[in-house]
Amino acid sequence: MADAALRELVRELDNRILADPGNTPERFERLTAIQRDAGLLHGDRPICPFLRPLFLSRTEYRAVAQAAEVVTSAMERLIDHALENDEVLAELDLTERELAMARIDPGYRRAGLTTRLDTYLSDSGFGFLEYNGESPAGIGDQLQLEQMLFELPEVRAFLESRTRVELNPRRRLLESLVSGYQEWGGTSSEPTIAILDWAGVPTQSEFFVLRDAFESLGYPALIADPGELTYDGSTVRVGNRTIDIVYKRVIIHEFLTQTDHTHALTRAYGERRIFMANSFRCKVAHKKASFAVLSDPRFAHLFTEEQIEVAREHVPWTRRVREGMVDYSGEPIPMRNLLSTERENLVLKPNDDYGGHGVTVGYATDDETWQSVVEQAFSGSWIVQRRIPVRTEAVPHFDASGHVEVSELTVDFDPFVFDGIVEGGMVRLSGTALSNISAGGGETAVAVIDV
Repeated sequence: MADAALRELVRELDNRILADPGNTPERFERLTAIQRDAGLLHGDRPICPFLRPLFLSRTEYRAVAQAAEVVTSAMERLIDHALENDEVLAELDLTERELAMARIDPGYRRAGLTTRLDTYLSDSGFGFLEYNGESPAGIGDQLQLEQMLFELPEVRAFLESRTRVELNPRRRLLESLVSGYQEWGGTSSEPTIAILDWAGVPTQSEFFVLRDAFESLGYPALIADPGELTYDGSTVRVGNRTIDIVYKRVIIHEFLTQTDHTHALTRAYGERRIFMANSFRCKVAHKKASFAVLSDPRFAHLFTEEQIEVAREHVPWTRRVREGMVDYSGEPIPMRNLLSTERENLVLKPNDDYGGHGVTVGYATDDETWQSVVEQAFSGSWIVQRRIPVRTEAVPHFDASGHVEVSELTVDFDPFVFDGIVEGGMVRLSGTALSNISAGGGETAVAVIDV
C-alpha cells in the first residue's frame, strides 16, 4: 500500500539527512535535552533517536483511518452483544469483578471515548494487531515530536514545499472528554479533569504534557494517584479540589486487584456521581480475544456487512488458546497440532496485558521456548494470532554515542480514535519483532502530506 512516489522522496530526504554536517554528537545532546524537558520519556529513557518523522500520504492515512473507525464501531457493537450474550462473553473471559463493573451503566453511550488500534503497515496494506480500548498512551507525544523533528533543517525544507495535514489529537481528546461529560449530565462550563494513574508509572511524563494542554485550552487539570481520591457520597475530590472528569489512565485489572468495593472511585462510579472515561465497559472490547470474536465466522451475525468486510481484510485470524479443534485456513485442526506445526506464522499473547508483556512471536522464538509458552497458554487465558506482514523502513537515527546511522526498522502506525473518529496516531519503530515502547522500541512523529 505504500505510495511508491512518496517512498522515493523519503529515500532522497534520508540521503540529505545522512549528508548533513550538522548531525553531530552536539545535536544529539541537544535533541536529548529537548526530550527530557518536553517529557518525551519512557521512565528515564528518551524515546526518539530518529532524525525524521514517518511520512504517510493523505491517501494511505485516510485508508487506515477509515478502516480503524469501522473496527472501532464493531468493538462498540461487540460490547453491547457481550453484555447480553453468554456465548460471546465466555469467549472474552472477563473476571467476575471486571464483568460486574462492566454491567454498571456509565451514563453515556460510547464505552471507548479514547481508543487506539495498534497497526502494522506493510507494502501491500495494513493490519490491526489489537484494539487498545482502555488507556491508550502516546496522545501527548505528537506535538512535542513535531516541534523537535520538523525544525531539523532537512525535514523543515522537505515539509515547506508540500501540503501537510494538520493533526491535533490532544485537542480531540479534550473535546471527547468534555462531550462525554455533557452527555453524562455534567453541567460545569469548565470541568476539572483528574488524570488518574499510579504514581511513578513509566508513562507519567505524558500526564504533565496533557495536564498543561488541558489547562492551556481553559480546563483545570491535575494528576492524581487513585489513593488520593475521596468521596463523601456526593462529590469526588483530590485534596480540596472537586473533580468533574476522571480521565482514567490506570489499567482496570490493576485497579480492581489493588482496590475493593469501598474505593472512592468505585463507589462514586457505581452511584453515577462521577464521569469517567473510558468507562469500565471498555474492558470488554479491550480483551485481546475481542479479535477472536470479530474474526470468527461463528459470530458474523453480530456485525454489519461493512464491519465483517473490513475485519476480513485488516484483522488477522485470532482464536482463544484451548484444547480441541480450531478452524485455520479453512480446515479443522487440533489446536495443539496447529501451534506445533505453524510456529513461524503465529503469535501468542496473554488475553489481557500491555506493553508487549508475554507476547511471543513464533518466527523469532526457538522451539523449546515456544513449546514452553504454548503450555503456559493452555493453562491460562491466551490468544493465538496469525502473524501480520510488516513493512520495514531504513530510518536515519542517532546511536547511543551520538553518531548517525541507518537501521532497517519495523513500522507501526497506531491511529488514535476519539468518539469514533480518527485523529493522528502514534508511530513506533523497532529493530525487533516487538514495537512496544516498554519493550525497547522508539517513537517518532507522523507527517501526513500530499505527494
